[in-house]
Amino acid sequence: MRIWRTTDDVPADLGPTVVVIGNFDGVHQGHRRVLERGRAVADERGLPLVAVTFDPHPMAVLRPEHAPTMLTGLEERAALLAGAGADDVLAVPFDRDIASWTPEEFVDRVLVHSLHAAAVVVGANFRFGHRAAGDVATLQAAGKSRGFEAEGIPLDGGPQVWSSTYVRTCLVTGDVAGAAEALGRPFAVRGTVVEGDKRGRELGYPTANVPVHAGVAGSAAPADGVYAGWLTRLDDGERWPAAISVGTNPTFDGHRERRIESYVLDRDDLELYGVEVEVAFVERLRGMVAFDSVDALVVQMAADVDRARELLATA
Repeated sequence: MRIWRTTDDVPADLGPTVVVIGNFDGVHQGHRRVLERGRAVADERGLPLVAVTFDPHPMAVLRPEHAPTMLTGLEERAALLAGAGADDVLAVPFDRDIASWTPEEFVDRVLVHSLHAAAVVVGANFRFGHRAAGDVATLQAAGKSRGFEAEGIPLDGGPQVWSSTYVRTCLVTGDVAGAAEALGRPFAVRGTVVEGDKRGRELGYPTANVPVHAGVAGSAAPADGVYAGWLTRLDDGERWPAAISVGTNPTFDGHRERRIESYVLDRDDLELYGVEVEVAFVERLRGMVAFDSVDALVVQMAADVDRARELLATA
C-alpha cells in the first residue's frame, strides 16, 4: 500500500481507479460499509481502490477551537484503511486554500486529474467543497459530465448511525465497550513507553506508561478510570493481558500529565522503556478514585487485577 501525502505524489501513469472519500478517523463500522462497497465496485471493474482522506482534519484548520480529538494518526488510519480493502491512500493536505475550492474544483483536481476516477463511493452524509456546498447529488451530477459514477452509502448499523463523533462520546464516558462496537474492534492508543514515577513497581504492580498528548493526532483516550485490556509490542506483535489505569494518579496528589499505565498481569520482568506499544481497552472496571491510604489502594489494585484477569480470560 502506498500513502500519497499530496496530489503531486500520485504517479503520473496511474490508470483508472475506484475512489472512496472521507475523514475516516477511526475507520469505524460506517466507514467499513463505504470501503466494502468501494472494494466490490473495484473488483467488478478490475481497478485499484484508492481511499482519499484529509490531514489534518478540516476542523483543525477552519475552526481549531472545535477540532475533534483524533482517534487515529495518519499512519494507523492508513493501515486500517488497507486492512479494510484500500490499495492506496491519498492524504489530502488540508489547508485554507483547499478549503476555498468549489465542489467542482475538488472533483476536477483530485478525482479527475489526479486519480482518474471511474467510480466514487462516499457516505450518504458526505459534504465537500467551500462551505460544504457539495453533497452526494453534487458529486453524481459532476460525475455524469466527467465520466465517473458516484453513490452514497448509509452509515447506519440498525438503529445506530456509526460516526467518529459517536466513538468519541463513548470514550468521554469511559464506555470502551460501546466504542468497540462502533469500531468493530477494541479502541486502542499507541505510544512509546516512558519512565514514570515507579510507584507501581514499589507497590508490586509495575506499569508501562504512555503519555496522553492532548492535541496530537491519534491522541484520543478513554475517561479517567481503570480498565481491562491488552498491551501489545508493535515491534514484534507480542501481546499480554493488562489492567490499565488512565488519569493523573490522584492518590499521590496526581501528576501534571494524563497517562495510560498498563500493568501486564502477573509479569514484573518486562523492560519496555522506549518501546512503541498499543494499549487496547476491552472493559471499564471503575472510575478513578483518590484513596485515603496506600494500603487501601493496594487492596483495590488487587481486586482490579483479579477482575481484569476474569474478563480477559474469555476475551
